[in-house]
Amino acid sequence: RRLNVRVNIELLSISNPVHKKDLAVRLTDDTDPFFLYNLVISEEDFQSLKSQQGLLVDFSAFPQKFIDLLQQCIQEQNKDIPRFLLQLVSSASVLDHTPVSLNVVETNPFKHLTHLSLKFLPGNDAEIKKFLASCLKCLKEDKMMLEEKLRKTEEDLTRQLSYTQQSLSEKSRELDKLKNEWTSYTTALTNKHTQELTNEKERALQAQAQYQQQHEQQKKELENLHQKSIQQLQNRLSELEVINKDLTERRYKGDSTVRELKAKLSGIEDECQRAKQEVLSLRRENTTLDAECHEKEKLINQLQTRVAVLEQEIKDKDQLVIRTKEVLDATQEQKAILEESTEKKQSHIEKLETTIKSLSAELLKANEIIKKLQGDLKTLMSKLKLKNTVTIQQEKLLAEKEERLQKEQRELQETGQSLRMKEQEVCKLQEQLETTIQKLEESKQLLKTNENVITWLNKQLNEIQMAKKLETSASTHGGGRTAVSPHGMPDRPSFPSSGINHPISPLYAFQNFLEPAHNKNVNSQCPIPFNTQLSKMNRCSDVQTVTATSHPANKENGDNLGLESKYFKKKDDSIPLRGLSQNALNSEYLKPYLPTKAQPSPKAAVMPASAYFPG
Repeated sequence: RRLNVRVNIELLSISNPVHKKDLAVRLTDDTDPFFLYNLVISEEDFQSLKSQQGLLVDFSAFPQKFIDLLQQCIQEQNKDIPRFLLQLVSSASVLDHTPVSLNVVETNPFKHLTHLSLKFLPGNDAEIKKFLASCLKCLKEDKMMLEEKLRKTEEDLTRQLSYTQQSLSEKSRELDKLKNEWTSYTTALTNKHTQELTNEKERALQAQAQYQQQHEQQKKELENLHQKSIQQLQNRLSELEVINKDLTERRYKGDSTVRELKAKLSGIEDECQRAKQEVLSLRRENTTLDAECHEKEKLINQLQTRVAVLEQEIKDKDQLVIRTKEVLDATQEQKAILEESTEKKQSHIEKLETTIKSLSAELLKANEIIKKLQGDLKTLMSKLKLKNTVTIQQEKLLAEKEERLQKEQRELQETGQSLRMKEQEVCKLQEQLETTIQKLEESKQLLKTNENVITWLNKQLNEIQMAKKLETSASTHGGGRTAVSPHGMPDRPSFPSSGINHPISPLYAFQNFLEPAHNKNVNSQCPIPFNTQLSKMNRCSDVQTVTATSHPANKENGDNLGLESKYFKKKDDSIPLRGLSQNALNSEYLKPYLPTKAQPSPKAAVMPASAYFPG
């Protein structure tokens, strides 16, 4: 019979009374708990086993080699004809408790080789009980471990369930929001695309109508040329027929001259062969020219695809510029100019494409004419063989046709030159497109720098306001003494006539004394408390730009500290600055309190915009 057996190998070290090492091997069956065989091999027993079976391994390396043999048996167990087998052989029945031999056998096509044979003793009742007790203990430990794992997994699963339910609810809400946003976005996109499609369809229809008109005109011109050529050929045929008749009459007279002309005919035939060779070389040149034309057409198609890609990129960039129109209205004019230039260049490119197509058609016509000329040459050669008397006239015709071939070659060269010129024009147009794209990027960078300057000015205004508030608070705590601002501001004046004993900020002075300088008599019966001063400072209107005027004493210099004057110009699309009112800052009453060259402040030092904005 065939069984699956479990083999346990253990090294037992015994130190009492003598240090020894024993190898314990145990055979068990998971399905049959009473199946138990034991083997204990000491070093002395191993020496006898080594001499009996001719082993080449020491006692220390024997367990590993035995395990390797068992692994080979495990690898071969599923095959139909396994190479390595484990044979458990018993001389009597199992119930007799006789020793059993375990053999590791290798099957060859010639014989069965036993690598190792070990004798096992069946287990006693006590050994079987110990084995069963150890099995029970292991099973109980496994059961406890599994129960703990089950509890932990149940707790983890409940936690994960609660967490997943919460995340599901949140993500379902997010899904609903995203669906609503997506529907609105898709509707807007469909509307935009429908409008763009209608515009492009109208443009395509107009272009198609123009192309049809041009094609009809070219067709009419070609038909007229074809009719003219047919008429010329018919006239030539009539002339040739008349000449034929004259030649037949002269034939009888020219029989005497035929003998003399035979020598000339041999030379003429050589010249004809040379002409044939030249015609073949011309054909080869025509084929090479056709291949070059095809390659150039492929290059033109590639350039067209590149132009289309660039147009799509320009459209994407236009959409980005449209999105930022609210902040960047100043760049709309430049963008419109660029779009007009791109449209003009597209129209110019389309015109170039039409010219290239017309040139290719002309090349095809030239090839057809060459083929027709070759057919005419063949007919003339046949007439030469039939009519030897017409050699002189045929030489004249050959000379004319050679001249025509030279003319056609010249025309081909001219067309090649025109194609090269148009390729250069296409390259120039591409360079112009790249320059326009670079200009767009530069304008965007300028807009970014302008935004950075505006943010810097906001920070400066906020710092000035905070410094003024700190000065007002310091003046209230310091009694009637005046303080100097950190930005080089003069001491704040006090107004005893108005009933205010504490120092007043320049803004408060400007808001309460807007009269001219000569009218200094203020009504002393309506004193204003300090709280109203703060409320009025908080009610200041939004300031869009700040114009810093110099001190009257330093008007000779005429220079403003800080940034250049272009950053202080008023713009309609500028971002409002929270703080002082524009009238208050532009007033002449605040000129003494603003920093000038004579009164330098640490925060108003001259430095470039890149120092404030390193990005």
